[in-house]
Amino acid sequence: MLYPTADSWLTAASKRITLFGMSGLGKTFLANMLRHDAGWFHYSIDYRIGTRYMGEYITDEYKRLAMQHPTLRELLMSDSIFIGSNITFENLAPLSTYLGKPGNPDQGGLPFAEYRRRQDQHRTAEIAALLDTPYFCERAKALYGYDNFICDSGGSICEVVDPNDPDDPVLKALSEETLLIWIEGSNAHTAELCRRFDRAPKPMYYMPEFLTAKWAEYLETNGQTQEQVNPDAFVRWTYAQALAHRQPRYAAMAKWGVTIKAEEVMQVKNPADFDALIAKAIQRQA
Repeated sequence: MLYPTADSWLTAASKRITLFGMSGLGKTFLANMLRHDAGWFHYSIDYRIGTRYMGEYITDEYKRLAMQHPTLRELLMSDSIFIGSNITFENLAPLSTYLGKPGNPDQGGLPFAEYRRRQDQHRTAEIAALLDTPYFCERAKALYGYDNFICDSGGSICEVVDPNDPDDPVLKALSEETLLIWIEGSNAHTAELCRRFDRAPKPMYYMPEFLTAKWAEYLETNGQTQEQVNPDAFVRWTYAQALAHRQPRYAAMAKWGVTIKAEEVMQVKNPADFDALIAKAIQRQA
């Protein structure tokens, strides 16, 4: 590991980490705290995906919708209006809205083939954004003078790597430049995440094999055609299964770094608490 002992972490002149785990367990909370309170450089994978790698797809979709309105079409064709995505670290809605949900178009669903196409775009973009991490580590120091760096990964990182392959290009790149840190949730956390998702189901990325199997299973179980599927009903039905699918992949990824508990993250109040927590995690790993 980049920091093989607790002391090497605590005394390091430059600290570089990658946080991963289920969305909603504290990754962005820690990233925001370290950025605001300790001057760390915050590299958000989802933000990079939504700007550098999928920004044009997102904007083109807005333009496609606008072109269906005669007045907006006329204004667009005469370069009289500008349409763009106002994505931020705190608001990733343009990316998730573009990713969409499959099902009945009258309920906002996408044809499954189009949904798969956008899923494939996201996979390519996520891998590229993760592989950009070493570049941003160097850029943060050389250009802006940041000594400390945090990569805030998306919940789907485990879907685009093979943690059991010692030559996985993404995990090799990340582990050579940063300390990989898994935020592990409990069964209670998983249940709470499912309750939150049920209240406000959001688009997410799935591994292609998993998605194809679950889509076929849902259609057969409910006796529906693709056009009859309620998009929210499908993603609600899939969510808990997706979390269960990801858990062992996260656990395998943890062998590339260290593990902290979501309960421990809840006790972190400041950067000093965070440093102590990571030192403790390194000791546990050793």
